Amino acid sequence: MEYRIELERMEFRAYHGCYDLEQKVGNRFTVDLELTAELGRVAEEDDVRQAVNYLTVYEIVRAQMRVTQRTIERVAMNIIEALYAAEFGAQLRHVKCRVSKLAPPLGGKLDRVSVVLER
Repeated sequence: MEYRIELERMEFRAYHGCYDLEQKVGNRFTVDLELTAELGRVAEEDDVRQAVNYLTVYEIVRAQMRVTQRTIERVAMNIIEALYAAEFGAQLRHVKCRVSKLAPPLGGKLDRVSVVLER
């Protein structure tokens, strides 16, 4: 049996962007994650040690957001790769990651631009 974990609207200040100025002044970003994992005996035994730890997931995302990239596509890929490399990575069956840049510098009013990667 599988279960889904969702971490929504994690917000970070980061320095991703294709323009040098973006990498100097930074911007606000949000990350949304949807993880599908093998349930195993987590619910049956009520044992948090067997579960995908939400705090660890958040820390992985935060660490990857600190690595400056030119594209948010690369940021999303880094997050997904880091999650699969984590100690609970073998439990993961599917990861959907949305990285959004809030108020991107496109010359007009725009709420956000997002990319979604899945593996």
